[in-house]
Amino acid sequence: MVFKKLLGALGVGGPSVDTVLRPGPALPGGPLSGEVRLRGGGSDVTVERISLLLVARVEMEGHDEEQEGTVVLERFTVGGGFRLTEGAEHAVPFTVTLPWETPVTELHGQPLGPVLGIRTELEVAGARDKGDLDALAVAPLPAQEAILEAFGQLGYGFKSADLELGHIRGTGQQLPCYQEIEIVPPAGQAHAVNEIEVTFLASPAGLEVVIEADKRAGLHSESHDTVHRFTTSLHTVPQPDRNAEVDAWLQQVIGAHTAHAAPYPYAQGGGHHHDDGHRRSGPGTGAVVAGVAAGVAVGVVGGMVAAEVIDEIGDAFEGDEDGEGDEEG
Repeated sequence: MVFKKLLGALGVGGPSVDTVLRPGPALPGGPLSGEVRLRGGGSDVTVERISLLLVARVEMEGHDEEQEGTVVLERFTVGGGFRLTEGAEHAVPFTVTLPWETPVTELHGQPLGPVLGIRTELEVAGARDKGDLDALAVAPLPAQEAILEAFGQLGYGFKSADLELGHIRGTGQQLPCYQEIEIVPPAGQAHAVNEIEVTFLASPAGLEVVIEADKRAGLHSESHDTVHRFTTSLHTVPQPDRNAEVDAWLQQVIGAHTAHAAPYPYAQGGGHHHDDGHRRSGPGTGAVVAGVAAGVAVGVVGGMVAAEVIDEIGDAFEGDEDGEGDEEG
C-alpha cells in the first residue's frame, strides 16, 4: 500500500514523495528494489538526501507491562544532491540489500503477524521529514522455510510470531530485535513441553537457529525454560534430511537436563516473561491459515493460526510519525 504525504516540515506547498516498491515479497539478505517519485511544490528546492528506513513494530518490556514501539533496523541512502524545480516530477530508482536478519512476515503468502515497513525521508534545506510509509512483505529463506516445514511434518503447529527488542546472548545477532516463532508440540510431546520458540539468525556464513523450550514440571523437577543454539547451512537440502536435522535438535532440546541448558532469561534488553500472564499470543488465534501451495504436504502451515492482519501499515506505526520512541539499529 502506498501512502503519499506532503512534506509538512517544509511548509505548505513543499514537495511530495511517493515510494513504490517492486511487487512481491523480499527475502532476508536479498535485494529490495523500487522507485522514489518526487513532485516539486510551490518553489524550487535542493534535495540534499533521500533515505529509506527499514522499520519494525517490536514488543518491549516496560516497568509494569509489555509495550510496543518502533525500531529502525536499517537506514539506506538512495539519492540526493539535485535540484527539484517547482511542479517538476523526478524519479529515483533504487536497489538496496536487506539485512540477513530481517524478520519474516509471511509464509506461503499467509501473514505471520510481524509488521515491517519502509519509511522514506527527504532532507531539503536542512529540514527532514518522513514523507512516505509502505508495507514490506518478507518471505523466509529456503532453509528457514524447510525448517518450519520440518517442524510441521514432525507434528508441531504454529501458534504466533512476534518481534522482541533485545539481544540473544552468545549469538551473532546484529539487529536490535529478534523474531520469535512460537509453535506447540504434538500430543506425544505435550507431557514434556508446553511450547517452543524458534529464532532464525541468518548471515552469509549460515543460519543460527535458537530454540527455547518451555518445559513442563516433572516428577523431580519444576517447570523451566531451556535454550539451545544450532547452526546449519543456508544451502538447499532434501526435505527428509531437514526433517532428520530438526528431529535431532528436538531430541536435544526436549530431552535435555537442566544442567546442560542455558539459564532463563537468555535475552538482553527484551526479556522473557512466560509465567507472568503478559505473554502475547497475538490476536485472531482462532482462524486457521489457508492457501497452502497445492501438493505441499501438511507441514507447519497446516496447524497455523493467522494473526490479525492490520488493514493499513500506517495504523501499525501510529504515534511514531514524529519520531518519538524510534530506536536506531
